[in-house]
Amino acid sequence: MTRFVGLDVLAGDNDEIFGAPPRKAASSHEIGQSLDDLSVQEIDERITALRAEITRLEARRAKQASLSAAAAFFKFDVCEARRGL
Repeated sequence: MTRFVGLDVLAGDNDEIFGAPPRKAASSHEIGQSLDDLSVQEIDERITALRAEITRLEARRAKQASLSAAAAFFKFDVCEARRGL
């Protein structure tokens, strides 16, 4: 008879095992949200987070522009190239 060791580990959350996408954390900032009750440190943290998001979005925009330029040069379908994003 075969005995399986460690099956109790599988009884928990199986998202990681089955390749489910990681859950996103709730946003700590909403555009237009009142800032009256925030400390200077909390405002600094939000500024840092928003700057990081801007950098991420600008990188994405640059990548899309690069793909569009390559598509125009090589005349291939941009939709095909975007699958690699």
